[in-house]
Amino acid sequence: MAHPETGDVQANRARRSRLLRCIAIMVLVAIIVVLGVVVLVIWLVIRPSQIVYTVEDGSIGGFDLRGNTLNATFKLSLGAYNPNRRVAIYYDLIDVDVWFEEQMIAFGDVPPFFQPHRNVAHLAVKALAQSMPLRGYVSSDLRHQRSSGYIKLEVLMKARIHFKVGVWKSMHYNLRVSCPSVVLHFRSSNGFHRTNCGVHL
Repeated sequence: MAHPETGDVQANRARRSRLLRCIAIMVLVAIIVVLGVVVLVIWLVIRPSQIVYTVEDGSIGGFDLRGNTLNATFKLSLGAYNPNRRVAIYYDLIDVDVWFEEQMIAFGDVPPFFQPHRNVAHLAVKALAQSMPLRGYVSSDLRHQRSSGYIKLEVLMKARIHFKVGVWKSMHYNLRVSCPSVVLHFRSSNGFHRTNCGVHL
């Protein structure tokens, strides 16, 4: 038979363990609530606005389509507008792809840079197609558009960014920019029409 004192000790330990668990849960909930309030306050104070992207200019050089293989240089000028009054942006990694009919035909990158608040940055992109193999129908349609004097493309940008407000820096986010229906003419005399892009963060 167990000694009565042993039972009391075990009961006290069980009550103490339950009490400690309750305290730990309450502390955890309090921390989550405080962090939530802090994030909400920062959000309301900063009120970040969406970054605006456009394709400002573009041209094609060295276009050579032989069989189903493409060589070309796509020069693009992207405009990035940060409309925020307090939020600056660090761009740590930037890749730019050129697509035609759901196939990537050229790619390039942009050096990392820092964008202050209320700033317009102009990004010069050189996307290269070097012996790029194309699907048969893609090659055929690309050749047809070439004979028309222009090519309608989609420009996709992927970037790794983080934000800076005062001395505070956020964690990293993936930024995706989609610029559909970018029309590049083979003759520069035909001009270029600015293209607005969709931004996803």
